[in-house]
Amino acid sequence: MKKLIIKCGGSIYEKLPASFYEDIVTLQRSGQCQPIIVHGGGPYITTALNKYGVKTTFHEGLRVTSSEVLDIVEMVLSGTINKQIVANLKKVKGDSFGLSGVDGQLIQAAPISENHPLGFVGEVQRVQTDIVEHLTEQGYIPVISPLGIDDNGQKYNINGDVAAAAIAQELHANICFISDVPGIQLEEEGLTTVLKTASHHQIESMITENKISGGMLPKVNAALESLKFGVSEAIILNGLDPNSLLDYLNGKEVGTKITLDKEETFYAT
Repeated sequence: MKKLIIKCGGSIYEKLPASFYEDIVTLQRSGQCQPIIVHGGGPYITTALNKYGVKTTFHEGLRVTSSEVLDIVEMVLSGTINKQIVANLKKVKGDSFGLSGVDGQLIQAAPISENHPLGFVGEVQRVQTDIVEHLTEQGYIPVISPLGIDDNGQKYNINGDVAAAAIAQELHANICFISDVPGIQLEEEGLTTVLKTASHHQIESMITENKISGGMLPKVNAALESLKFGVSEAIILNGLDPNSLLDYLNGKEVGTKITLDKEETFYAT
């Protein structure tokens, strides 16, 4: 069965209706695809850090992660958000299994660079997908929190979009970034339109012209990066729209498909 990586950001997962989870269960049970969820949790991590009085800063858009920050990141991602998504799937009769990239060394990681100011922020070295394959063969929907581990047992905070792209690459799966908007939207002469497709060149031009900004910016960049990692297709969908996932899998025009320019080549894998 073809696999589909569904990336849910921390800012969207709590807004998702029961119908979203119902669609995921339907996709699996119909045999149309095997869904695998990867989630983030940025806003909830910030709230927890503030609650416990742990200071944190950002460097080039990434959270500086000390050992104290890492403990809270793991608590929020693996202990709260991950289990809530599992519970949401169970409410609609779905069988899922929550785990992090630490479990079974699913995501083998290394620091972004030695003595880097980001601390325990890691980059993906390898994805060990045996555990995911085993779970799907047993009928489970894997729900993965983006933490990684190295050979010495050191854990790392991994960007959720990067983790999702790496898992998609290893499983030869398409990737779907779940948003609360219908895709990339452009405003021209007072009218708002949703792009059906957007190439790398188009996206760079729109960013330069400030037509893509805010919360959409990291989504399109992550989509492009996933394609460069060898993922065959990336799409941004509105998870709040009824049946958007089903419509996408059934070939209907929904969301915005992100494409590389024809002359671009994938990164070596």
